[in-house]
Amino acid sequence: MQTSNTTICAQTTPPGSGGVGIIRLSGPQALSIGQQLSRNQGQARHAHYGPFFDGQGQQIDAGISIYFPGPDSFTGEDVFEFQGHGGQVVMDMLLRELATLGAVLARPGEFSERAFVNDKLDLAQAESIADLINASSEQAARNALRSLQGDFSRQVEALVEQLIHLRLYVEAAIDFPEEEIDFLADGKVANLLHEVSQQLAQVLQVAQQGSLLQEGMQVVIAGAPNAGKSSLLNALAGQDRAIVTDIAGTTRDILKETIHIDGLPLHIIDTAGLRESPDQVEQIGIERALKAIADADQILLLQDAQEKDTPAQLWQRLMPEQAMPAHITWVRNKIDLTGEQPCVSSGDAITCLQISAKQGLGMDKMRQYLKDCVGYNSTLEGGFSARRRHLDALQRAQAYLQTGADQLAYSAAGELLAEDLRQAQECLSEITGQFTSDDLLGRIFSSFCIGK
Repeated sequence: MQTSNTTICAQTTPPGSGGVGIIRLSGPQALSIGQQLSRNQGQARHAHYGPFFDGQGQQIDAGISIYFPGPDSFTGEDVFEFQGHGGQVVMDMLLRELATLGAVLARPGEFSERAFVNDKLDLAQAESIADLINASSEQAARNALRSLQGDFSRQVEALVEQLIHLRLYVEAAIDFPEEEIDFLADGKVANLLHEVSQQLAQVLQVAQQGSLLQEGMQVVIAGAPNAGKSSLLNALAGQDRAIVTDIAGTTRDILKETIHIDGLPLHIIDTAGLRESPDQVEQIGIERALKAIADADQILLLQDAQEKDTPAQLWQRLMPEQAMPAHITWVRNKIDLTGEQPCVSSGDAITCLQISAKQGLGMDKMRQYLKDCVGYNSTLEGGFSARRRHLDALQRAQAYLQTGADQLAYSAAGELLAEDLRQAQECLSEITGQFTSDDLLGRIFSSFCIGK
């Protein structure tokens, strides 16, 4: 266990007024400082009720204090917790007194960082704390809890163990070439490599679902004025969030709404109609629309079904200076005016949805399509939370395993296979923090809230 020479403190409940406010203290002086403030004798894990005093002996508040001796605490250090009345003035007074007694205010995420440094949590578990706090749906919260309990980490560690076993076998084949049996050609290495690749693919699939549940997908509705973009936003949101009129240019700024489809968060962005406009305010809205389109995970290119332009012609008219991206869906709206039926059709280059947002026709097909286009499966069992960096690490490991398999199949290059296996193992170790740069750790924990 590594113990810092500083004792940190922070308010762990949200700032503002509340029935109860909690302040946490962690470090080598936690017990002595906590006893001075609360007169708590320091019985481990015993809730002590009493007054909290300042240095002049004046009472600041009254509440509960609990001492958690290290290493059996959240951070692995001595921890003292104060539960008082939740007024912000009271919380600030207690924090000032703790600072006077020698504690320093914690950086964002510093408590979780100390838990990671002291091997109380691995990096994936530490990140799941923030994911649990920020979960936007029940399923996302359940997944984050599974990660906090170590489900994700155990699967990654199992992959690492398989790779270590495979590396030992390959290294032995390289080190003892005089043996009569060609270990690289006997099929065992290829079989083991196939097994670990399959297992990695399964973990990656679940991680992709976890990432979608945690971060969601950004969907931008783009099109010409009066194509029905705001009506589509309202239909997806299930309420009137955007103003809808027959006047072109009603929407002058981007409007964002987060909805959930079977637990999948979708960040729907309604944009200003794309056109040449002399109106300065509308021009700013169009500029913001172009920025949102550039950052989108999925673009719904909306068109009045009464118009005859092809998707390429429509895009060229609206965005003449940009090539049409691959992640775009053509949505023909207002089919109630043309007598067409709702449907989803996939052409060679682009998928077309026929709907009427105002009448609600085809909206069930659109919701299912949005889930399908990101490969979301709400029935997938045993999910866990994951972040984009986890997906990146898993995908890089997968690429190294594929390269290694090619080296084995085409040239029986044991040395090159061994290096690919080593690289894949390092990628997986980045997830749990066994092989992670200090710079990455700083970026991860600085994104946490203060007090965690």
